[in-house]
Amino acid sequence: MTPRQHRSHVRPAAVAGQFYPRLPARLRADIEAFLARAGTAATTAPKALIAPHAGYMYSGEVAGAAFATLRDHARTVGRVVLIGPAHYVRFSGLALPNADVFETPLGPVPVARDAASALEDLAFVVRADAPHAPEHALEVELPFLQVLLPAFELVPILVGEAHPEQVAAALERVWGGPETLIVISSDLSHFHTYEMAQRLDAATAASIERGDWASLGPNDACGYLAVAGLLIAAKKRGLGARRLRLCSSGDTAGSRDRVVGYGAWTFPACT
Repeated sequence: MTPRQHRSHVRPAAVAGQFYPRLPARLRADIEAFLARAGTAATTAPKALIAPHAGYMYSGEVAGAAFATLRDHARTVGRVVLIGPAHYVRFSGLALPNADVFETPLGPVPVARDAASALEDLAFVVRADAPHAPEHALEVELPFLQVLLPAFELVPILVGEAHPEQVAAALERVWGGPETLIVISSDLSHFHTYEMAQRLDAATAASIERGDWASLGPNDACGYLAVAGLLIAAKKRGLGARRLRLCSSGDTAGSRDRVVGYGAWTFPACT
């Protein structure tokens, strides 16, 4: 296989140098700093996480709080199911890429082809590279995983015009055991005043922690469909959300006139 042919199967980084540093050493240092500020690691391994996907200057510390729960359990995880909203390309259902590798400045991440194949007979799952090519929602989570996990395969899923029950059905197929981690990528409310965002995000956080997936809508979180799908699947297994961090860009960077909300949750595995 020639380099040109191989490259056609790689999904290159789209937002390096924009949402996070392009230089590997700087990127790694920033992530390690976010993880260090997260505090004590979780005693119970997470089965699932919810983490934000904004630029690191805005949401990096909140994402760090989510991913720091992996520090003492990193060697157990060999597969990550990463699900987030499609911001740039409209489509129906859930989209898997044709790419077999996702790249970041920290190196390549292989796509778990067998897990992806397990989803292909679902009528609402499509193969499409176009939604994945410009998308930041999945990409910004990868460097955190690359710093923490010795090695892992990726199941990258973008959610388009879909239903929470479809996300839950897909999760059922790839839920796996302790080797599989599920990461939901979502920010919370968008472009409200700081005080309004606090009220809206507190209500969304309460819904997540109650497992009340039906109360979530597009004004609550850009990834509400993925979050709701996780809540459906988690409830079937007796798993619940534990809040790690809740804030907004008004707490981290930028003005308080138009803020974006960020939250981090872990769903500890049953022991």
